[in-house]
Amino acid sequence: MVRAETNWERLVRAALRSDRGRTGAYGHPVTGIAGAVPTSLGNNVHIEEILRAADEIQDEDPNIARILCEHAYSVAQTLDPNSEGRGVLQFKTGLMSVIRQKLAKKEAGAIDRSQDVARLQEFYKRYREKNRVDELREEERRLRESAIYSGNLGELERKSILRKRVLATLRVLGTVVQDLTKEISPDAASDLISEEMKVMMAKDAEMTEDVAAYNIIPIDCPSTTNDIVLFPEVRAAISALQYFRGLPRLPSSVTIPETRNADMMDFLQYVFGFQKDNVSNQREHVVHLIANQQSRLSKPSENDPKIDDHAVRSVFLKSLDNYSKWCEYLPIRPVWSSSNDLGTERMLLYVCLYFLIWGEGGNVRFLPEGICYIFHNMAREMDEIMREQTAKHAASCIVPGTSEASFLDQVISPLYGIVAAEANNNDGGRAPHSAWRNYDDFNEFFWSRHCFDGLKWPWNLSHPFFMKPGKAGKGLGSRGKHYGKTSFVEHRTFLHLYHSFHRLWMFLIMMFQALTMIAFNDNNINKETIMEVLSIGPTYVVMKFIESVLDILMMYGAFSTSRRSAIWRNLSRLLWFTVASLVICYLYIKALQNGSDSAVFKIYVFIVGAYAGAKIFLNFLTRVPLCHRMTQPCYHWSVIRLIKWMHQEHNYVGRGMYERPLDYIKYVLFWLVILGAKFCFTFFLQIRPLVKPTRAIVNFTDLKYSWHDLVSKGNHNALTVLSIWAPVVAIYLLDIHIFYTLMSAVYGFLLGASDRLGEIRSVEVLHRYFEKFPGEFMKNLHCEVPKRKQLRSSGQVVELHKLEASKFAPFWNEIVKNLREEDYITNLEMELLHMPKNSNELPIVQWPLFLLASKVFIAKDIAVDSVESKTSQDDLWFKITRDEYMQYAVEEVFFSLRYILTNILENEGRKWVDLIYREIEEILAKKEVSNFSKLQNVISRVTAITGILKKDETPDLRTGAMKGFHDLYEVVHDYLPIDMSRNFSEWDEIRQSRANGELFATFKWPKEPYLIEMMKRLHSLLTIKESAASVPKNLEARRRLQYFTNSLFMRMPAAKPVSEMLSFSVFTPYYSEIVLYSLAELQKKNEDGISTLFYLQKIFPDEWKNFLSRIGRDENSQDSELFDSPNDILELRFWASYRGQTLARTVRGMMYYRKALMLQSYIEKMQSEDPGAALNGNASIETQGFELSPYARAQADLKFTYVVTCQIYGKQKAEGKAEAADIALLMQRNEALRIAFIDEVEMIKNGKPSTEYYSKLVKADIHGKDKEIYSIKLPGQPKLGEGKPENQNHAIIFTRGNAVQTIDMNQDNYFEEALKMRNLLEEFEENHGLHKVSILGVREHVFTGSVSSLASFMSNQETSFVTLGQRVLSNPLKVRMHYGHPDVFDRVFHITRGGISKASRIINISEDIYAGFNSTLRQGNITHHEYIQVGKGRDVGLNQIALFEGKVAGGNGEQVLSRDVYRLGQLFDFFRMMSFYVTTVGFYFCTMLTVLTVYIFLYGKAYLALSGIGESIQVRADILGNTALTAALNTQFLFQIGIFTAVPMVLGFILEQGFLSAVVSFTTMQMQLCSVFFTFSLGTRTHYFGRTILHGGAKYRATGRGFVVRHIKFAENYRLYSRSHFVKGMEVIILLVVALAYGYNSGGAIGYILLSISSWFMALSWLYAPYVFNPSGFEWQKTVEDFRDWTNWLFYRGGIGVKGEESWEAWWDEELSHIHTLRGRILETILSLRFFIFQYGIVYKLDVSNSTSLSVYGASWAVLSVLLLIFLIFGLNPKAMVHFQLLLRLLKATVFLLVLAAIAVAVAATSLSIIDLFACVLAFIPTGWGILSIAVAWKPAVKKIRLWQMVRSIARLYDAAMGMFIFVPLAIFSWFPFLSTFQTRLLFNQAFSRGLEISLILAGNNPNPGL
Repeated sequence: MVRAETNWERLVRAALRSDRGRTGAYGHPVTGIAGAVPTSLGNNVHIEEILRAADEIQDEDPNIARILCEHAYSVAQTLDPNSEGRGVLQFKTGLMSVIRQKLAKKEAGAIDRSQDVARLQEFYKRYREKNRVDELREEERRLRESAIYSGNLGELERKSILRKRVLATLRVLGTVVQDLTKEISPDAASDLISEEMKVMMAKDAEMTEDVAAYNIIPIDCPSTTNDIVLFPEVRAAISALQYFRGLPRLPSSVTIPETRNADMMDFLQYVFGFQKDNVSNQREHVVHLIANQQSRLSKPSENDPKIDDHAVRSVFLKSLDNYSKWCEYLPIRPVWSSSNDLGTERMLLYVCLYFLIWGEGGNVRFLPEGICYIFHNMAREMDEIMREQTAKHAASCIVPGTSEASFLDQVISPLYGIVAAEANNNDGGRAPHSAWRNYDDFNEFFWSRHCFDGLKWPWNLSHPFFMKPGKAGKGLGSRGKHYGKTSFVEHRTFLHLYHSFHRLWMFLIMMFQALTMIAFNDNNINKETIMEVLSIGPTYVVMKFIESVLDILMMYGAFSTSRRSAIWRNLSRLLWFTVASLVICYLYIKALQNGSDSAVFKIYVFIVGAYAGAKIFLNFLTRVPLCHRMTQPCYHWSVIRLIKWMHQEHNYVGRGMYERPLDYIKYVLFWLVILGAKFCFTFFLQIRPLVKPTRAIVNFTDLKYSWHDLVSKGNHNALTVLSIWAPVVAIYLLDIHIFYTLMSAVYGFLLGASDRLGEIRSVEVLHRYFEKFPGEFMKNLHCEVPKRKQLRSSGQVVELHKLEASKFAPFWNEIVKNLREEDYITNLEMELLHMPKNSNELPIVQWPLFLLASKVFIAKDIAVDSVESKTSQDDLWFKITRDEYMQYAVEEVFFSLRYILTNILENEGRKWVDLIYREIEEILAKKEVSNFSKLQNVISRVTAITGILKKDETPDLRTGAMKGFHDLYEVVHDYLPIDMSRNFSEWDEIRQSRANGELFATFKWPKEPYLIEMMKRLHSLLTIKESAASVPKNLEARRRLQYFTNSLFMRMPAAKPVSEMLSFSVFTPYYSEIVLYSLAELQKKNEDGISTLFYLQKIFPDEWKNFLSRIGRDENSQDSELFDSPNDILELRFWASYRGQTLARTVRGMMYYRKALMLQSYIEKMQSEDPGAALNGNASIETQGFELSPYARAQADLKFTYVVTCQIYGKQKAEGKAEAADIALLMQRNEALRIAFIDEVEMIKNGKPSTEYYSKLVKADIHGKDKEIYSIKLPGQPKLGEGKPENQNHAIIFTRGNAVQTIDMNQDNYFEEALKMRNLLEEFEENHGLHKVSILGVREHVFTGSVSSLASFMSNQETSFVTLGQRVLSNPLKVRMHYGHPDVFDRVFHITRGGISKASRIINISEDIYAGFNSTLRQGNITHHEYIQVGKGRDVGLNQIALFEGKVAGGNGEQVLSRDVYRLGQLFDFFRMMSFYVTTVGFYFCTMLTVLTVYIFLYGKAYLALSGIGESIQVRADILGNTALTAALNTQFLFQIGIFTAVPMVLGFILEQGFLSAVVSFTTMQMQLCSVFFTFSLGTRTHYFGRTILHGGAKYRATGRGFVVRHIKFAENYRLYSRSHFVKGMEVIILLVVALAYGYNSGGAIGYILLSISSWFMALSWLYAPYVFNPSGFEWQKTVEDFRDWTNWLFYRGGIGVKGEESWEAWWDEELSHIHTLRGRILETILSLRFFIFQYGIVYKLDVSNSTSLSVYGASWAVLSVLLLIFLIFGLNPKAMVHFQLLLRLLKATVFLLVLAAIAVAVAATSLSIIDLFACVLAFIPTGWGILSIAVAWKPAVKKIRLWQMVRSIARLYDAAMGMFIFVPLAIFSWFPFLSTFQTRLLFNQAFSRGLEISLILAGNNPNPGL
């Protein structure tokens, strides 16, 4: 036992030593044992503080540290005496070990506990004196007052941190002193502490107010060190919440912090029992909202700040807008009679109540109208209590059996409980959506007034709404009548596509019908044609009848809970269209019988015309904006309501979804062009060419069939006609997307060009336009400077440009500085890019050196050449000024030299400079300068002087400078013809001074920074001979600067001052992805010996060199040299992480917002406080250290918040995961970063273990540890549906501001883009349409495009969509949705309407886009803006890309079923509906239809070939000379959607890169086989989209976001693509072989190739793309290893717990898991029947078949049965027949010989040929697969009849055969080494073009790869 304790103590000490090795934010050690305090201890924060203080003072006084540890132990013991919480026992044991260690260090002797208090007091005084506590505050105050101009910001920061750290320790000591006195002697506690000590501790406690935890605004702990509390708007907002006269007085038992007064939040907390931290959180939230709203109106007075009523009303109206609309819809009266009559206090009270409800709602926040219901009832309770003027707990919140109130337990938990119960009933997403209620169902329950009748208030928990459901397996039938879905049921069927977009399908079908009628009437428009065209009438009513039937069917499961009006509407419509269908069809049939002149026909025309007119008129009233507004006042008329009720659904959402007339006209014209092109194409190229062939085929009789014909007799060869027309119809249905793609590409290109995108597309253009940048910057990104307006109006161009340059310079220089810190540019490039402040007295604008480099030397050469050519001075100056930057360089040298010499030289020296310059000016005026041959001498002397003076002064250098001045004197006098007679006396003084040696004896060495900078700059201008035309050289630096400067010319709202801008948050969800690469991860090598670090060094060689230079290392340093320094290791980890898709990269990028705001606010503050700057606008502002300015930091914090919601951060911390440590490190490095997480606390409740969940927000404290800010208890497990949206939901309560930008953890941002954020936020106030903007779309740049060719394809595809595609969706189509981050949401709009995503299980798997749906349905407006961009990482390997596309396609499959898509499809006007269709689910449906069209075409060809009908018709056509029929039979199906979808990409290239670059880029992509990739992606989307709608199974697929350079094994690729691509590819190949073998093609081989080349390309792409794009895919050694791995996987039988990656059997079972419903089994069976056509057709083609009798087909089944029997015999398991091994072998041998003999006899004795044997294989393979597919669909039944083992064996045989079919060509290609080299070039061409060494990467960096 002793030994065990010793080992435990040793382990604890080791842990502490390792933990102390970590440093906190400011270099302080992080306490090991303090970091291990379990979260199950409710007061763990206090314990952590005590232990942290103990660790800090351990070395100073171990005895005091021991006392603190003992006290921490006693606190833990009190909190959990039985150690029942998770980790408590281990923590106590470890803490006791630490105490023992400290006791061992203490002097020998017994411990006197009574002396502990005295020792603590004594140490308290000693510690206080040592750290000079009384002086710390005063020193900090003095520094703070001088910080703005003194440059002491760094010292201020250090003083502030020191004070906070010392006071935090003193606070802990004081608390422990007080606690110990109570423990030792409660009665005499006050006597144990001296009065002096009490006063001292009280005084210190007052100084620790800003040590207490707060988020942004220290309300409960007002701070004098945080300038945010000094802002008048913040003070006014805080005072606005104060208790007012109308509130009842709180009981004396309610405690209010001494640091503030009671406010209305305290009243609401007492009445309703809200949680303390929820109240604190929402108090800051409301103050933040009101303060920011006030700042936009005006600044309150400093002395007595008051909030403007308009600010409060604005917040009130926006926050409760959804509630007001909900009341209006039901209709019920709101809790206020009129909002106009509400006072400021009452409005604030309602806002506070709403946000307190919302803040504690947990998952109920997904029920926005549920929140409205709760608010409505609680507000009424509150009003009643206020009327009574007695503060008491609300009846709805009182906990039964107690006198306490708990909002969470009594209001939220019951509602959460039923939501959770339903969510748990979905069987992990496998249960049908119709079997359980999701979030939308619960929310829509509150769309009816019945909720008030049933649920009542307080909750009526006996109402069936709250009854827990039965098991999912029992389905809807097991539920009570109120357990149905609400108003909509997500049945899994393709019929949703028709149901949601029925108007589109009706329109397309009727147009096809009309065009066909016209074509079959030979294009003649006469009465007969019109009559036939009018057959669209019956078509219309029948399709409307089908729609009404679907309305009824789709509501199954929701009848019991739906509104009766909705049910009656559907029944009425069904009855109406049933009658209408019968009447219209009858009339039309009678009209056909009686002719066009009959009365029946006239009646028919009248009825159809009247109905059509009424329908059009009604559509105008409901869809056209102008008409809609006119009919709104008439809505109270019963007739109007009835018509609208019949015409369309009336729900709470989806009302008023119309646009202003101009927008309507724009998208209508857009679609008219598309439809015109589509129908012309359809009529002239699809329908009309088939008219004559169709007539001929229909009229053919007695056609000869080569098989036993069952269905084609007497039906005019209907199947043949169908096989010809089916592909045409399919193309007709999908080509709407193609024409949309073409039109949107052209329109988007023109729109982008009009927005001036792509104007600066190269460094050369950037150089050329640079002088325009300051002006554009001032116009768009800088607040208006009064002086600028004056200069513009007065025409002072030079002064204006100089002013603009001086304002532009600090921002440009900060951009350049950040590029250097990110290692994109070198130190030299940073100097060249640096822009002077332009604050001196030079009469010119100084430009960066990269524009002026070498220009002086070029000008000098021109001048020298002019001597020989005898060029005049005017001509010389003309040559120089042709290059404007050469002119600027010459002028700057001229004026700078004068300025420098004048400021340095004294007395006669300065006089000499003045005289020389006067002479030069006179010479220039007279144009007498002609001799430039000696100009080089002058330049060399000036260069020598500047080279000396830019260094620090020494005696030798001073002597050298003096000599330089004398040399310059001689050279100048030798060079210039000076007439000294004009100023004789002055020249005489200079001459005498020189003779006496006094001319340059005294001069000032340059000390002033601006003079030194000018000196260095002049020296550079005169010494840099190389051109800087290629600066910067790094491609990413170029791209960023080009985009930023280009955006300055684009339209954007003017920037407001930071203090007046809209506030915003950035919100990033994180789970367990990479935060920061560890050193081990960077060094870990893959199977080829390649480490991530090595890979990055080769991919980014220039950035690696820049990094080494930045950390002070030689660029040739070895990696191992860096590992010796902990600082270098940390920098290395960050450098690598900033080049991957890591959270560290995202955090750095998003924190640029804060940095940009600090710079902007700092400069604005300086301008407002410096009278000179405000007056003339030309004073230089020193921005160095702006990040430490208290004002700038406070202003940035008021406007910007960054919350990363790390869902399992608490769990990661408890488990000691590296991710937790890295997240803590990010918090330490970014003080404004906030981490939200879900903390799980296990405890014993009522004798049973239970888990409580808390939403927590933490930040880094001054000790480098987490400081908990808020901890809000949740009603239960927050993850009920999809993880990501619920992760966002729990943390969104911690966001602040008017807007929130949603950012994924694989995104990036740039400082220069952050400067434009305030412009973007102003778009919320701009006029973008009828509805106010709710989401701002932002452009993305995919930064992973340079990694490989696949990454490039994905990048270009994504870029095309997020730029050109979304540009058109926003304008003119008005259907842009939210497609993922980084869009900016109107925060208040969305948090009051359900949040920024939806979370129901599976149906909302593509959670992001539902935010766009929800926003649009709730009358939001989504725009798109391209003057600002955010970085985005994408998947870079084929498998990653396939998984991502699979997830998106599956998500779109679920969208088809959703109520959001249904409502948008129903409620958009017709043209917006089409836009919505083709850009969401329609895109995936058209993609699937493209693949299906290939199948339809090929199966049609197979039918013509196998039936022999194709040959028969062709023979007759040849005899009759019917060329049209021949052409129809030999249709060359070259149609591929990929060709057209490439158009947007090409036009995007042209727009942003230029035509030539676009051609090169597109050609390069084609050479890299991008067509193969896009064709392969076609298959991915089709498979997952189709399977999701058929069977479900959509799920989040983790793709991994690492660098993919490893070789993917053959088996891994096979598992991933077998069912999605390989099986389908093999089917296409079999169809093509059948068409080749048995089809009749008059064109011969060429005709067949043209006919089938696109299909062959698709099939081969699907089969081999995963291996073509697989690194080292054709390397022989890899191929051998892959084969071994594949066979091991294929034949490993596996067992329980074996994963699909290890065994074929386990993988096969996983692949079949999606077929689990009866509907799914039936559908799979129906789809599998197609495989039997091959056997039926081929057996009649055999030479041995002499008839078309059915007996031939029957015989083929007999043969197949024999083959199956033989397979059974050979498949017998030897282990099962261990006693009959010899007999088994004999049986197998006999059967084998008999089979061979039978084949030989059949070939010899009958007409069976060898070709017939191969044909049988071709026939039986599809049949076997069909049988296999049906068997697996009915797996339970097959298992019952004990055939499952045989089925599995057959399936394994098929997979083995298919795998070999794919593998053999790969093995053959692997024999040729050059193919591997070619593949490497193919995959990594981007890298090769930059001189990279990918071949080295793939070959490996391992010197002994075989070891």
